[in-house]
Amino acid sequence: PMAAAEPAARKRRPKGHFTAAAGRAKRPRGGGRQLEAGMRGILITCNMNERKCVGEAYSLLGEYGDLLYGPEQFSDAEERLSGSDREEDEDDVEAALKKEVGQIRASTEQKLRRFQSVESGANNVVFIRTQGIEPENLVHHILKDMHTTKKKKTRVILRMLPISGTCKAFMEDMKKYTETFFEPWFKAPNKGTFQIVYKARNNSHISREEVIKELAGIVGSLNPENKVDLNNPQYTVLVEIIKSVCCLSVVRDYVLFRKYNLQEVVKSDKEDTQQNPSSLTEKQNSELAKPETEEQEKSCKEIKEENK
Repeated sequence: PMAAAEPAARKRRPKGHFTAAAGRAKRPRGGGRQLEAGMRGILITCNMNERKCVGEAYSLLGEYGDLLYGPEQFSDAEERLSGSDREEDEDDVEAALKKEVGQIRASTEQKLRRFQSVESGANNVVFIRTQGIEPENLVHHILKDMHTTKKKKTRVILRMLPISGTCKAFMEDMKKYTETFFEPWFKAPNKGTFQIVYKARNNSHISREEVIKELAGIVGSLNPENKVDLNNPQYTVLVEIIKSVCCLSVVRDYVLFRKYNLQEVVKSDKEDTQQNPSSLTEKQNSELAKPETEEQEKSCKEIKEENK
């Protein structure tokens, strides 16, 4: 009778139970955390397999993170959780459990791992939040190494973009945020040639043209000597919008490192020599912000006029 009762009990599970479980299984381990304004990290695009992408990202970032910043240090609270607090009286099991959960939560908040996957809010996009490191330096270092050695290290990761700052994806927030954010690169006496590369996912309320025009204007206002260059700029301003979060970065060698694509950067190419990076530019930039070129240049000119 026991054996007969078992399948019957299984049958009674609500239909939704299985779909919910399937959904959980497919989702990469974001630990319930969502990408939000205020985070820094690395935005990674992949081809279909997000779970595998997260694994590859942890492995690659861990390897280079240890090289650049030394092995990761864990907090004492985490070490102490190894079991000493579990010797409670049987009667007090519930209280002990509550205490333990509280401690685990506290230690998780305290330790904030160097690399932590969070839900990005878009398909085929993984976001790894970073703590205590400079995403730009780390990603540039990885790409430089892969570009030099031509050694393929990933299978499903396509592009790896450092995200040094995030704000809400509304024009006013973005203008206010970038006025300060752009300073290290573009505020006089600093200056450079630049281009703006824009991509939006799951967001239709923002105009690409407006964003590029406004941000180019802010770069121009920080130093009128900052010039737009769509062929081989010193700096590429990356604007990646996902839902209501705007992810920003200013990167070097965007053309040389094949738009920060880990699959492309390891391919050997006769043209692809460090002596002559501009030989790639025509092909590389064919899909970059061409329609907005005039907008960018116009807004820069307008700013210059104002600042004279």
